[in-house]
Amino acid sequence: MKSKVKLDDITREISRSFDYEFDGQTEFTPPTISAIDRTSVIGEEWSIGLIVGPSGSGKSTMLKEFGNEEQIQWEGGKAVCSHFKDTEDAQERLCAVGFNTIPAWMRPFHLLSNGEQFRANLARRLQDNAVIDEFTSVVDRNVAKSCSLATRRYIDQKGLKNITFATCHYDIVEWLQPDWVFDTATGSVTTRGSLQRPEISVEVIPCNVKAWELFRNHHYLSGDINKGSRCFLAVWNDVPVGFGAVIALPSGTLKNAWRGHRTVILPDFQGMGIGVRLSDCIGEIMMSEGKRYFSKTAHPRLGEYRQSSLKWRGTSHNLSDRKDYMTNRSDTKYSNALKTKHKDRLCYAHEYIGS
Repeated sequence: MKSKVKLDDITREISRSFDYEFDGQTEFTPPTISAIDRTSVIGEEWSIGLIVGPSGSGKSTMLKEFGNEEQIQWEGGKAVCSHFKDTEDAQERLCAVGFNTIPAWMRPFHLLSNGEQFRANLARRLQDNAVIDEFTSVVDRNVAKSCSLATRRYIDQKGLKNITFATCHYDIVEWLQPDWVFDTATGSVTTRGSLQRPEISVEVIPCNVKAWELFRNHHYLSGDINKGSRCFLAVWNDVPVGFGAVIALPSGTLKNAWRGHRTVILPDFQGMGIGVRLSDCIGEIMMSEGKRYFSKTAHPRLGEYRQSSLKWRGTSHNLSDRKDYMTNRSDTKYSNALKTKHKDRLCYAHEYIGS
């Protein structure tokens, strides 16, 4: 690829300052995948392909060999979630990329953070034969890893084919687990068989109820918390990512029993399975102290996990709707409108029994 620019005082002065011989002509040879690698390594069908390399190494040029990136359009007066095919499609796609903050779904696109905008765009782009440039370039590196993991899971779940990403960040390769990787810096192609995803090691530590301030705005129902709660913090890579709180069941009910009160995973770290790990860990702590531990949730992913887990046993209230529970409550934590809205949601109720 050749190009020519007009020489002027600025180009002459800069080239002279750096002893760079420049006559107005520039030439760039973009990297290419050999016919052998294209046939024997990449093949005709894959789930995820990844082009990685330093800035200016030809990633975007090579990406065009696999198609053109879709330009996503967002309407200013329309909620993010309203841009999808239907309710189920919106929930599934947004959750798939780790964008689980319900209040943010209701905002117009331009009011989202950079990280939220990246996830929203990604949620709409994920389909067969998609090409996606600058993958995870605008988000924190821990967020990039969590999003890469969630994206891989969704693509596998849906059986999507021939999606190709380009990025300058090597740190997401092990988390995205692409079927093939082309490195523009070396011109080499590697396959998924040579990759191993790092373990997700989350530390759960006791904390003061004041830690709730970091998480309260991300709870989908209420920012309130019982001041007598026993609280736990989930930490990943030295970063607080999750919060769990439990409270004792009232005396006169079950003896020495506790129940889940609040569970929140920060939006940037959702989709990694941290919520279920935190829930299990709290249950294990309660059991080790000779306590019984119960938990209710209307969150479908957490509820379905417990349904299939040998560590949890459904109670007599499991898989019931919330009509009586929500409409007959006398407290003022939830508005009447919110009680009515959630009264028909399925409620999962379980006791932790350990492995």
